[in-house]
Amino acid sequence: MGDVAEGAETAGSGLGGFLRARRAAVAPERAGFTADGLRRVPGLRREEVAILAGVSADYYTRLEQGREQHPSPEVLQALGRALRLGPDEREHMFRLAKVALVIGSPPSLGVSAMLRGLLDQLAGSPALVLGHDLGVLARNELAEALHSDFTIRDNFARMCFLDEVGRRFYRDWSDIAVDVVGNLRFSLGLWPDSASLLALVDELRARSMDFDLLWNSQDVRVKRTMTKRFRHSRAGDLDVDYQSFDVRGVDGQQLVVIGAPAGSPTAARLAGLRT
Repeated sequence: MGDVAEGAETAGSGLGGFLRARRAAVAPERAGFTADGLRRVPGLRREEVAILAGVSADYYTRLEQGREQHPSPEVLQALGRALRLGPDEREHMFRLAKVALVIGSPPSLGVSAMLRGLLDQLAGSPALVLGHDLGVLARNELAEALHSDFTIRDNFARMCFLDEVGRRFYRDWSDIAVDVVGNLRFSLGLWPDSASLLALVDELRARSMDFDLLWNSQDVRVKRTMTKRFRHSRAGDLDVDYQSFDVRGVDGQQLVVIGAPAGSPTAARLAGLRT
């Protein structure tokens, strides 16, 4: 029964698969259990999660196997605490369980003239608009120059996993890769029927073993602000501040602005790219 439930899960769905993956990621010591040598599975046992969440082991097992389809919000909150879930992971779990589920409106691929004009006004910083699948919908000239090393430029996920330049350009490639996968999984929770997103995930799983391994971890994250370290063939090493903003009134789009503190070496190198 459990095997059938697991096999029925698609690339982006499956509360049971998500719970199994997050359970395996929690070290027993962090949850107050002894990591003895008799454990047959990494992370917590099912009965340990059940104890932490205050539910029966049988009920939790049915959740993982897909035989229990209607957990209450209270149970999900308890599982979130037991599995040490962050805000993005907790929200994703609720979506998978279809509890207080808010499905986004169909994502738009069109960029308004006003937003394109704003990109041009941000001439001093690389700026671009990304879609729900991390596709590049628009960018200004400096963003074009910043990513000029890439052969693939249409989608950040493809740039990271399918373009050989990615591993050189992203000095912290493994961290970027985790963020990209977590972002795509979060988006799939919002738009589970998006044909372009499902096709992208299938393509990346088929063509990149690294992506497939990360996808199976069921990690979910959306970072709005971060520092990224690039290595550009002309500008050299860049330590940039990366900030993303949801585009109001347009589901699935985000404005990304990349910059550096005034007077820093990176700011000078980005200015050099403008010429």
